[in-house]
Amino acid sequence: MASEELRSEDRVIAFIDLGTNSIRMLVVRIKPNQTYAILREEKEIVRLGEQVSSSGCLRLKAMKRAVLVCQKFVEVAKAFDADEIVAVATSATREAKNKVEFLEELRKTGLNVKVVSGKEEARLTYLGVSSGVHIGPKKTIFIDIGGGSTEIVIGDQFQYQNLDTLKLGAIRLTRLFLSDTAESRVSMFVYEKMKRYAKNKMLRTIERMNMENLALAIGSSGTIINLAEVARKMFKKGGAKRDLVLELRDLKEVISILCSLTLAERKEVPGINADRADIIIGGAVILEALMEEFALKEIIVTNRGLRHGLLIDYLQRQGESLEVEKMSVRERCVLRLGRTCNINEDHANTVATLALQLFDSSSKIKLHDLGNSERELLKYSAILHDTGNFISFRDHHIHSHYIISHAELLGFNQTEISIMANVARFHRKRVPRRKETTMAEIDEQSQKTVIVLSTLLKFAEKLDRSHTGRIKTAKFTSKDDKKVVLALRTEGECDLERWGIESVVRDFEKVFESGVKLYVMSEGNHRV
Repeated sequence: MASEELRSEDRVIAFIDLGTNSIRMLVVRIKPNQTYAILREEKEIVRLGEQVSSSGCLRLKAMKRAVLVCQKFVEVAKAFDADEIVAVATSATREAKNKVEFLEELRKTGLNVKVVSGKEEARLTYLGVSSGVHIGPKKTIFIDIGGGSTEIVIGDQFQYQNLDTLKLGAIRLTRLFLSDTAESRVSMFVYEKMKRYAKNKMLRTIERMNMENLALAIGSSGTIINLAEVARKMFKKGGAKRDLVLELRDLKEVISILCSLTLAERKEVPGINADRADIIIGGAVILEALMEEFALKEIIVTNRGLRHGLLIDYLQRQGESLEVEKMSVRERCVLRLGRTCNINEDHANTVATLALQLFDSSSKIKLHDLGNSERELLKYSAILHDTGNFISFRDHHIHSHYIISHAELLGFNQTEISIMANVARFHRKRVPRRKETTMAEIDEQSQKTVIVLSTLLKFAEKLDRSHTGRIKTAKFTSKDDKKVVLALRTEGECDLERWGIESVVRDFEKVFESGVKLYVMSEGNHRV
């Protein structure tokens, strides 16, 4: 447990995951206010687990490659003045008869590596993935296919129900059925034989798992990501990397094509990682078998994994507040981004509260037909609308757009991020036009959403112009078809807020059209 003195200052921590196929590192700066920023990510393929399953030992060459990479990673961590390095080793190391010798060599580099069990690997992977994807209470299956093992977890956003590990991995399965020097095509006879073997190995795990009412499937690891990227290239599926979804029917088509190619030809397939070309079919076997056995039509793909789980586990062990732990992924990421940019949280929360009041009341009188998903985006846009002040107050709305667009906002898809960025962009100055450069990146319905939400946010921001919280409630009421009243309950003088609202009344009338006129009234029907 870190001391109170250490918690009062920033800490830089490096997290290293020594996998069967690759070694990954995450360097993170953790602030006392529970925000963190990723400083560096590193990954090197070392094939540590080559021939472990057949010989029972790590090969000398593989160990030397791993030690050299770890030495490099330690140097990188030191360059960032890391206060601590947390390192774990998984399948290949835990199964190796000579793991003590390997761990001793790693210790010479400055690494004290902890070998984790298969179930602990599954738990850490679950932590890493669930903390970065918007799931809520939906029952979800998490699948991570490594080089030597596959981890399966069933749970929701906040806890897991079942977890298990299989002695099935992309390298392990490849080495069992395909020779080290195999560069030829893989016949469907051999492929089906591999799949029967995989299904037999996962039989007990599937029997133990509660598969009822599964709502989502999420896949992590380089194997699943690469298969999804190949499918997207082959079938010209749209969307950004963060929105990758792999359908079972597309996976089957990809498998058929990959098996028909030689190793040299597979390396040239658009979207494939050439370093994985020799083991990608082994990984595809496992994924297809699992999707068939769990009746999964599609799987959402994430680049989160065990290294992120190490970070979340570290934060929890260091005493991250229960308040933050109970938040959704979206709330947590928005809060962390806001705090990283030193926003005025009181003002941000006041504006968010007022914006939601305006959203609900304008919905009630049918000024718009937006729903709960848009309401949620308005809330987060309101909290982040002033992040641009971190760069400069002048044109801070433009800076806010840039920050929100480029931040790692986990749990949101690209369209949602673009909507929030544009809502923050247009909370000041003119009403957004659909031909705006930043609006061109979203579809027509999303553009309409931005126009309405940014107008509501603009009003909410004006209602706390003095940053004193003097406007307690704000709601729109309709007196007739041509008259809308903005009713306010105030506490104390609010001249700044009055002037602010007067400056944007015309924006309201422009956005909601139909000749609607807006009147602003304080409590007691006195004109503000």
